Amino acid sequence: MSASSTGAETEAAQIPWPIPVRGARPVVPDSALVAELAQVSSATACAKLHADGIRRTFVQGPVPLVGGHRVAGRVRTLQFMPQREDVASGLGQEDAEKHTALWEVLEIVEPGDVLVVQAFGSAFSGCFGDMLVRYFQRMGGAGIVVDGYIRDAPRVRQLGVPIWCRGTTPHYASQSELFPWGYDVPVAVGGVLCLPGDLVVADDDGAVIVPAGKAGAVVAEARDHEQWEEFSRLRIDRGARLSDYYPLTQATRGEYERWRQDGR
Repeated sequence: MSASSTGAETEAAQIPWPIPVRGARPVVPDSALVAELAQVSSATACAKLHADGIRRTFVQGPVPLVGGHRVAGRVRTLQFMPQREDVASGLGQEDAEKHTALWEVLEIVEPGDVLVVQAFGSAFSGCFGDMLVRYFQRMGGAGIVVDGYIRDAPRVRQLGVPIWCRGTTPHYASQSELFPWGYDVPVAVGGVLCLPGDLVVADDDGAVIVPAGKAGAVVAEARDHEQWEEFSRLRIDRGARLSDYYPLTQATRGEYERWRQDGR
C-alpha cells in the first residue's frame, strides 16, 4: 500500500459523514405522459393539485433567467447543505468541487431530466456556471430549477437552457456558505418538498412540483380546464359577462359542451 493511498484513507476516515450522498435512480416516467404534461401551464397544474388536496407545489423564489421557456420532465435532485469545516469547507474551489454531488449528478443526468436544486436561496453560491450548464445541455437535460443563484449569466443565457433561479452572483458554488452534498435525494425548494422521480412543470409563472402519482390526473383535468378557458375567452372577447363564463355556470357549461362536440 502506497503512502499516498494510506493518507487518503486516513483523511476519509476522519470525515464524520461520507459525501456525496447518493440516492437511487428514480423511475423513468411514461414519455407520452410527460409530453402531455408539457402542454399544461404551471398555473393550471398548481390549481388542479390544490383541488386534489396537494397545497404546497409552487417553488417560491426562482424566476425564469430568460422568459418564454416552458418545460416538463422527471425530477433529478441536487442538494446543497451548509458548510462545516470538519466535513466540507469549500476550500480548493473547483478542484474540491469535482469530487462532490455537483459534478456527479451531471454525469447521471438523462435526456429530458429537470434538475431541481436545494440551495436555501443563497446569494453567495453560484450553483451553476457556463461550463456546468453546457455539460448538462450536452447530456440532454431539459431544464434547471435552482432555489438559489447562478453565475456566468451572459454565457448561460446564450446556451438557451431553460433555467429558473433567484438571480445571479459572481461566486462559485462552494465559495461562501454551502457545499454540494447529495443527489437523487429528497430536497426542499422554495418551501416545497420535492422527491426524486416527481415531475416538474415550469413556465413564465414559475415552477410547480407535480407528485409522480398525481401527474395522470393533472393531465386529464387540465385538458378539460384549458379547453373551457379557450371557449370562455372567445365569449368574453365577443362581449359576454365575465360572471357567466369564468368559471362556467351550469347553463354556460352546457353551451361549452355543445361547442366542443361541434368541433369548436
